[in-house]
Amino acid sequence: MNHRTTLLAAALLGFAGVSLGAFGAHALKPFLVQAGRFDTFELATRYQFYHALALLGVGILQLTYPGKKLRHAALFLLLGVLLFSGSLYMLCFFQPGIFGPITPVGGILLITGWVFVFLAVYTRDGQTR
Repeated sequence: MNHRTTLLAAALLGFAGVSLGAFGAHALKPFLVQAGRFDTFELATRYQFYHALALLGVGILQLTYPGKKLRHAALFLLLGVLLFSGSLYMLCFFQPGIFGPITPVGGILLITGWVFVFLAVYTRDGQTR
């Protein structure tokens, strides 16, 4: 993902995180509390928003460190959010089924994204030494 795509993804994740968080806290709260899934929904929106901010940072870093590692970081963070938060959202409304095992995969992708951020800055990816 180039810096523009990363920044657009960050904006969309941020927009969706705020929108879903507000919708969950107000319109869906009685259902989520009754289902015992309010905390799950809140965790999904929290991680989504944290990683929207992380993607924003990665998009900005891509201007300084234009190598492949930050492109990989952006992709892993985006896919991680979609799988981690997405599977938690699904768990709020459906039986665990396939959604339960997807959550840790999303978490591993998020961790991998952060490792790529570290490596990009540590090795100065895309910079001449």
